[in-house]
Amino acid sequence: MLSNNINIKVADWNKDKDQLSSIRRSVFIEEQNVPEEMEWDEFDASSIHFLVTLDEKSIACARLKKDGQIGRMAVLVEYRNQGIGSKLLQVVLETASNQAIDPAYLHAQVSAISFYERLGFTCQGEVFFEANIPHREMFKESAK
Repeated sequence: MLSNNINIKVADWNKDKDQLSSIRRSVFIEEQNVPEEMEWDEFDASSIHFLVTLDEKSIACARLKKDGQIGRMAVLVEYRNQGIGSKLLQVVLETASNQAIDPAYLHAQVSAISFYERLGFTCQGEVFFEANIPHREMFKESAK
């Protein structure tokens, strides 16, 4: 269950880089074996980042690129299946809507497609591989 001590904020990459990077390193590099050189890219500096904390501990993150791509969405393993990812994605989508970024889209790991479908995303195109992990592109049109 979600605790009242959960906080989701728009993060500052320069100021919050250590917390954001720690979550991404744990989930993508260590847990999912994404090559480190693929995890860090030129979009970190220009994206909107989101940081979830629980009792001051950084537990989840995501980023929104200027073109509407949601990515680097990660929840530490011990905090999954508690509604944190859904709440985080809702905040990302609200931010995209407030900034007239439409449509929002993402590259979903195939294992997470049902999660994104529950939040209104639809698959488009065929399965493709990023970092040796099967993905599908998914889109969510804004409710104008």
